[in-house]
Amino acid sequence: MKIKTRLTLQFTGIFTAILLFFSISVYYFSSLYRKNDFYGRILNRAFATAHYVLDADSVSQQQHALDQRLYFQMLPREVVKVYDQHHKVVFSEGEGNLNVSSKFLEKLEKEGEVRMEQGDRQMVGIRYLHRNQIFFVLASSVDLYNLNKLQHLRTLLITGFVIALLTVVIAGMAFSRAALSPFLRVVSEVENVNASDLHRRLTQADGEDEVAHLAKTFNNLLDRLETAFEAQKTFVSNASHELRTPLTAMIGELQVALMNKRQPEEYERVLQSILEDAKLLAQLSNGLLQMVQASTDSSKIQMTDLRLDELVWQACGEASKRQPHMKVDVEFLDMPDDENELLIRGNEALLLIATVNVLENAAKFSGVSPVISTTIEVQPLTLVLRISDRGIGMAPEDVRKVFVPFFRADNVRDISGHGIGLPLAEKIIQLHRGSISVDSQLNKGTEVTIKLPKLYGTYKL
Repeated sequence: MKIKTRLTLQFTGIFTAILLFFSISVYYFSSLYRKNDFYGRILNRAFATAHYVLDADSVSQQQHALDQRLYFQMLPREVVKVYDQHHKVVFSEGEGNLNVSSKFLEKLEKEGEVRMEQGDRQMVGIRYLHRNQIFFVLASSVDLYNLNKLQHLRTLLITGFVIALLTVVIAGMAFSRAALSPFLRVVSEVENVNASDLHRRLTQADGEDEVAHLAKTFNNLLDRLETAFEAQKTFVSNASHELRTPLTAMIGELQVALMNKRQPEEYERVLQSILEDAKLLAQLSNGLLQMVQASTDSSKIQMTDLRLDELVWQACGEASKRQPHMKVDVEFLDMPDDENELLIRGNEALLLIATVNVLENAAKFSGVSPVISTTIEVQPLTLVLRISDRGIGMAPEDVRKVFVPFFRADNVRDISGHGIGLPLAEKIIQLHRGSISVDSQLNKGTEVTIKLPKLYGTYKL
C-alpha cells in the first residue's frame, strides 16, 4: 500500500471515529434528555390525576377547579388509570392499550414510583395515600412531538456524517498528495540519477524540514558514491597499467629472445629481466591480497596486546632491509613512566605492514641518502606516530588522492612502486579504530601521522 493511500485512510479513519463519537454522543444525550423530561411531564400528569380523581371531595371548589384545569391539559395519546389497594381499576381514561401486570403493581407498592416503557409509550406509576388507603395512579403517553424531532435529528446527523465523510476522503486525498509532493519530487530526481551523471544533486536540500534533511542525506550519499566511482575508475585504470607493464615487458623479452638462437649469457640476461618483472607482479599481487585482508571484518582478525615502540623498532628494521640506504631516527615525546601507556590492541602482522609501507615510501621519495624522522607521542587516549621526510613532497591536489589505490603523483612516475602502500596502510589503521593523515609540501617533504587508541584507559577487546 502506498504511503499516500495509507495517509488518506488513517486521516479518514481518525476523523470518522471523532465524528461518529460526536454524533452518537449528541443523539444519545438528546434522547436521554427527552426521555427524562417527558417522564417528568407524565409524573406531573399522574399527580394531577390523583388530585382530580381522589381529592375531589376533600378540597375546596376553587382548588378542585384548579386541579380540573391541570387535569384536562392532556398529553398526546394519554392513558391514565387509578387502582385501589386490591389492584382493581377505580378510574380509567384515555384510548390506548396499557398492559399493567400484577408484578408491576407489587413493585410500585414497594418502591412508591416506577417508570416503564412499552414501545414508544412511556409510563409512570405512583403510590398515592388517600384517607389512609393506598391507591396506584398510572399515567402514560407518547411523546410524538419530541420523537419526531429526535428522528429528524437522527436523519440530520446521519446525512451530515455521510457528507462529512465524503468531504474528509476528498480532503484527505488532497492533503496526502500535497504532503507527499516534496517526497515525490525527491524520488523523481533520484530516479534520474545514474552512474553516468553522479554529479547531479537533489534540489530539495534547502530548508530545515524532514524533506530537506532527506535530500541532504541523499546528496551526501551521492558525494560518497561519486568519490567511490572515481576511485574505482582510477583503481581499474592504474591497476590495469601496473599489471600490463611487467607483463608486456616479459612478453617482449621472450619474443625477442625466441626470434634467433642466442648465447647462454643472453638467455641468462633475459631470464634475469623476466625474474625482476615477475617479482614486481608478485609484489603487486601480495599488495592486493593484503588490501583484501585489511578490508575484512575486524572481529575475524586476531588481536593481541602490543607495545607501539617495539612495533616501530621492528618496522624500522624491516624497512632497512628493503631500503638499505635509509636512516631512521626514533624519538619519544612525553615518554611515560608506566610502560602500559605504550600498549595498543591490534594485529601485529597488519600493523607491521602498515608501518613498513609508510617508512618505505618516505625512503623512496627522499633521494639517495634519506633520513627519516619518527616520533612517538603519548596522549591521554591515543598514541601518535609521526613519520616525516625531507623528500620531493606532493602538490595539494595529489595529497587528496594519496589514499586512492594505484594513484601515483606526476612527480614520482619514474620511481618504482604500485601506489598501494598508503591505501593499504589506511585500511589497516581504520581496522584498528585509528586514523592516518598526510601533510606534504612540494619539494619540502611529507609527514604521515598515525593515531591509534591506547589499550590502557580506553577499550579492551
